[in-house]
Amino acid sequence: MAVEGEEPTKVGQDKYRSILHEDAEIIHWRYGGPPNYDSTNKLFEDGRKKEWPKGSLEETVQNAIKSWEMEFSHKTRLQDCRTINPDKFKFIVNGREGLSGEELLAVGTYNALLKTSLPEEFKYYRAEEESFESSHDAFQSAFPRGFAWEVLAVYSAPPLITYKFRHWGFFEGPFKGHAPTGELVEFYGLGTLKVDESMRAEEVEVYYDPAELFAGLLKGPLLPTASPTEMDAFAGASTSTNKCPFSH
Repeated sequence: MAVEGEEPTKVGQDKYRSILHEDAEIIHWRYGGPPNYDSTNKLFEDGRKKEWPKGSLEETVQNAIKSWEMEFSHKTRLQDCRTINPDKFKFIVNGREGLSGEELLAVGTYNALLKTSLPEEFKYYRAEEESFESSHDAFQSAFPRGFAWEVLAVYSAPPLITYKFRHWGFFEGPFKGHAPTGELVEFYGLGTLKVDESMRAEEVEVYYDPAELFAGLLKGPLLPTASPTEMDAFAGASTSTNKCPFSH
């Protein structure tokens, strides 16, 4: 799952991330303080497909993963992450080699999710060339109201939880030189969450098709302000397939 949150602001209790303000004054925050999820929470509540009963396994899993994502997007020290078992934690995407907690904090969830083994001519987004900051800036620009995430189904209980998820937002800001369309962009996937007796994540594994995401983000025309790198990347991918490489 990619980042949901926004700029840091001191706010009250977040109902989907109960640990957000626990010991907030001693946490090393990436952007100076705990994030404000008000806009993303509204997007989630207005657009979710499921509303789970309070205390249900589905709600517990959903909030656990939202809290896990918040920590890796907004904290800088593994010791401040309450939702994981730091000695065992691995993050695995589409069967690739897993990342440790320290590795994930360094590259960020977007780069971890979007790294690919596609040939260079098909790569529009090159995760290996992006920093934590540049990757988050790109997607926060594209989705100014936030990028909401929800659990659609839970198929097994702890300690190995299997679930289906949906991730969505409205493409209302530029992305990598492409003009926004204002349209809904979403993708679906499956995941497993292996937890210990304290419900701390030991292993998070995600499977999804990046084409669902990029087909929406590459629909907008290139802006006059697009950089030569952005124009070359899109031109190379387009001439290789005669259409968006992520649309099929």
